[in-house]
Amino acid sequence: MASTQESPAPMRQSSLRRVVTASMAGTVVEWYEFFLYATAATLVFNKIMFPPSDDPYAPIIAAFVTYAVGFIARPLGGIVFGHFGDKYGRKKLLQLAIILVGVATFLMGCLPTFDMIGYWAPALLVALRFAQGFAVGGEWGGAILLVAEHSPDKTRGFWASWPQAAVPIGNLVATLVLLVLSRTLTEEQFLSWGWRIGFWLSVVIVAIGYYVRTRVTDAPIFLEVQKEVEQSKAVRFGVVEVIKRYPRGVLTAMGLRFAENIMYYLVVTFSITYLAVALEVDTSEILGLLVIAHIVHMIVIPLIGGLADRLGRKPVYIIGTIGAAAWGFVAFPMFDTRNPVIIVAAISLGLFIHAFMYAPQPAIMSEMFPTRMRYSGVSLGYQVTSIVAGSLAPIIATALLASTGSYVPVAVYLAIAAAITLVAAVSLRETKGSSLHELDRLDEEKLAAEKVTADA
Repeated sequence: MASTQESPAPMRQSSLRRVVTASMAGTVVEWYEFFLYATAATLVFNKIMFPPSDDPYAPIIAAFVTYAVGFIARPLGGIVFGHFGDKYGRKKLLQLAIILVGVATFLMGCLPTFDMIGYWAPALLVALRFAQGFAVGGEWGGAILLVAEHSPDKTRGFWASWPQAAVPIGNLVATLVLLVLSRTLTEEQFLSWGWRIGFWLSVVIVAIGYYVRTRVTDAPIFLEVQKEVEQSKAVRFGVVEVIKRYPRGVLTAMGLRFAENIMYYLVVTFSITYLAVALEVDTSEILGLLVIAHIVHMIVIPLIGGLADRLGRKPVYIIGTIGAAAWGFVAFPMFDTRNPVIIVAAISLGLFIHAFMYAPQPAIMSEMFPTRMRYSGVSLGYQVTSIVAGSLAPIIATALLASTGSYVPVAVYLAIAAAITLVAAVSLRETKGSSLHELDRLDEEKLAAEKVTADA
């Protein structure tokens, strides 16, 4: 049962808001650039970075394969950043992550097209995508822990959900940039050079995000544990240690992540493909509809994070998984109406349901692992799953649509994923109101008992 003991010296709300702002500023930058690529993969890269094809879905699938490379790199980034983040601090690694993703994104805007350099174009795109994914893999764990470890125990769900709300903000900004460019330029101008502007803007946004992150410090609970780890060579941290000591936490985190990750990329990435290719909806109209949906997502995430503090992490997550299982069967018929109001309602519904899983994740995963290995634990559980979930979701969904001509297999695919996540949610230990200090104390007791046994 979760401890209700409050961690000592809770942070003042003004200081906590500054930490939240710093975390969100960098996360907006990271995900602006990550989702800029996601949108460009569907609207631009499939047309200019790959060889032409008579099959309209072939270059889209090729673009999604390069998109998936970023997800493959994310677990590696999570492992590396998690290891050094547990050793040197969350802040330093977050500053490195934002610079790395910014450089990779700017260089994407400089890439020659397939017509200019042939297969070197997709090869260079893959390399930069890998670097981008590596940085984003380290970003999430550090950003949410910076907030979670500063937050009061009773409201951790609410405060830690704010970095999650930064994700749709980044997506919103990316969508708005491409929307403005697509509406002010001709299609020829947009495909020729206009799309590059969004990638080049990353320089300005990165500078702002980096500066904001210099204004905060790591949480006291981390600084305390860091000193203890430095003084005792027997106390270990890192991925191997977290897998050895907290395998259930890692597996549960992966299970919780599975359907949430798949659903998100079906809603915000594959839906663009379905509307643009299968239904031939105008690109600028699709982007306009996504703007509305991202705003809805941004608003509901902290509200549901607060709900997880009142109702508990477990019931909120179960609601989300049940909704995910049903969404595909409801949403695609709504898309088929081609009515803009109904389409935006379907996308917004998807993101609303998604928020029931996404908002509580930072609090849940933070409360699974002790401080000395928390960065490694949350990064591993969160990022490894993306290889078989979000990275493959648009590819699998597009292939199912292309081979069957029907949305039903796509909806079934999401429902199966939701069933897997429901098992993890039902088996989840409720941690509402738990103390991170108490979690560290129990971890210390376990280490002490093991040392006594070893010495005996």
